Amino acid sequence: MAESDERTVDRRAASRMNRDDDEAETVGASEGDAGAPQAGSERQDAASGDATLEELREKADSYYKNWQRSAADFINYKRRVEQEKAETSRFATAALIINLLPVYDDLERAVEAVDAHLAGLNWVQGVIAIQRKFWNMMEAMGVSEIPAAGEQFDPALHEAVAQQPGPEGQILHVAQKGYRIGDRVIRPSMVIVGQGEQG
Repeated sequence: MAESDERTVDRRAASRMNRDDDEAETVGASEGDAGAPQAGSERQDAASGDATLEELREKADSYYKNWQRSAADFINYKRRVEQEKAETSRFATAALIINLLPVYDDLERAVEAVDAHLAGLNWVQGVIAIQRKFWNMMEAMGVSEIPAAGEQFDPALHEAVAQQPGPEGQILHVAQKGYRIGDRVIRPSMVIVGQGEQG
């Protein structure tokens, strides 16, 4: 009786062990099956990560190019504003000089018309000094006189007010001096030009 009980227990233990082995194999098999898709999902994650990285790089390149364009536009804008400021300054200077020229003309005519007997008087010397300072101020602003007397007539620099017998195209007399700022004529010289007939 005791032997039959032991055999029964052994059979039960053996069947349990067999069941445990089967379950272990089943679990191993299922883990093995799970391992294959897991490797595939890792590859998919890596591929999607590469795609995301590529997208981010493209965005970064796009932002960088936009920044470069914006920087270039800003530099061009600054240059344009500076040029406009310089132009405005030149126009303002030209407008001021144009308004001052008639006063300077009168002052210059007054100095030229001073009688030799009065030349030594203090007030005459004072007027001459004022005229000289006036001219120095205009020179400092970039004003220069347009050469005229004895020159060939140039319609870009001179304005003919009359003709007289003399060498053709030559300026015989200056009725009013002309001036320019740099290369820009602010007032042409008013001149009398030779018409080619010798007098």
